[in-house]
Amino acid sequence: MTETSPTGRDFIPGTPPAGPSVAPPQPQASTPVVVGKAETLSPTAAPGGDQLARIEDKCARIEDKYARSEALLSRVEEKIEGAAARMNEAARQTDLAALRSEVRAIGDRTRGLPGSGALVLTAIITAVLTVALTIAAQRFHFDALIPPR
Repeated sequence: MTETSPTGRDFIPGTPPAGPSVAPPQPQASTPVVVGKAETLSPTAAPGGDQLARIEDKCARIEDKYARSEALLSRVEEKIEGAAARMNEAARQTDLAALRSEVRAIGDRTRGLPGSGALVLTAIITAVLTVALTIAAQRFHFDALIPPR
C-alpha cells in the first residue's frame, strides 16, 4: 500500500503531519457531523477522497463477491444434503433387499421340515410302539436272553 513519506505524514495522503504541535482539525459549525453513516466525498473535498472512494468501491465489490460465494455454498450444501439423503435411502433399500433375500432363503429351508402335526404323530407312534414292544418282551420272557452282570 502506501508508505509514510519522508516529511513524516501518515499513511493516508491529505492528513496533517503527525506531531505534538499539531492538533486534530475541529469540525466547524457549518460542517455537519454525521455519525454512523458514510458520505461520499467529492474529489475536490480532500486529496485522499478519491482514494477513499476507490477503497469503498473495492470493499463493496468484495462484499458482493462474498455474498455470491455464500449463496453458492449454501446451494452446494443443499445439493450435498439431498445427495446424502438419496444415498442413505439407497443403502436402506439395499439392506432391506438383502434382509428379504435372507428371510426368503430361511423360509425355503424351513419349508421342507416336518410340521408340528407330523412331530406329534411321530411322538405318539414312538410311545405306542415302545409300550407294545415292552409288553411283548415281558410276555415272551425276552429278559432271560439278556446275560446277567
